[in-house]
Amino acid sequence: MNLSEINWDFNTAGTWPLPVKAAIMLFVCAVVVGGGVYFDTLDQLKSLESAEQKEQTLKREFELKQKKAVNFQDYQNQLTQIEASLDEMIRQMPTEEELASLLVDISQTGLASGLEFKLFKPQTPILKDFYSELPINIQVTGKYEELGLFVSGLASLPRIVTIHDVNIIPEDKNGAMLMSAMVKIYNEGAVVSSVGPGAKKKRGRK
Repeated sequence: MNLSEINWDFNTAGTWPLPVKAAIMLFVCAVVVGGGVYFDTLDQLKSLESAEQKEQTLKREFELKQKKAVNFQDYQNQLTQIEASLDEMIRQMPTEEELASLLVDISQTGLASGLEFKLFKPQTPILKDFYSELPINIQVTGKYEELGLFVSGLASLPRIVTIHDVNIIPEDKNGAMLMSAMVKIYNEGAVVSSVGPGAKKKRGRK
C-alpha cells in the first residue's frame, strides 16, 4: 500500500484502505481515552488517594478512642485516687494561723533531738497554683545520730515538711557535725512572717 496514492481528503474517508481506517480509529480512541483519563480519571484517582489517607487517619483515631473507651473506668478510678490523694495533701497543709505553730514545731524537733540551731531563717514565700511554699534556711550542729533523729522527726510531723539541699560537714574533733539545709513547709494561703526557735508556740488543729 502506497500512502502517497491515498486521497487524504476527509470527505473521501470511505475510500481509504482498511488498515488506514483502523489506524485512524485507534488514534481517535486513544485520544478520547487519554482525554478522559486526563480530565476526569486523574482527579478521581487523587480524590481516591485522599480518601484512603483520610480513612487511615480515621482508623487510627477510632482505635485510639476505642482504647480510651475501654480504659475509661480505669481512668476514672485513677482520677478518683489522685483527687483523694490531693485532698489528703491539702488537709495536711497548715492554715495561715497554724504556720507559726509549725515553725515552732520544726525548731522544737531539732532541740528535742539534741541539736543546736545556728541559723533558722525563713525566706520569702513562693506562691504556687493553690498553695504557698515557705523555704527556711537552717544550720544545726550535733552528732550524726542526732541529725538523723531530727530528719526523722520532721518526717513525722502532722503537716507536710520537706528537706532539701542537705550538706553535712564535721565541725570539730569531738564528733560534732554541722548540717546546712533548706526546709520547706506549705500552706493553702498567705505565709506568715519569720518565726525562730525562740518563738512561743501557738495552738492549732492537728
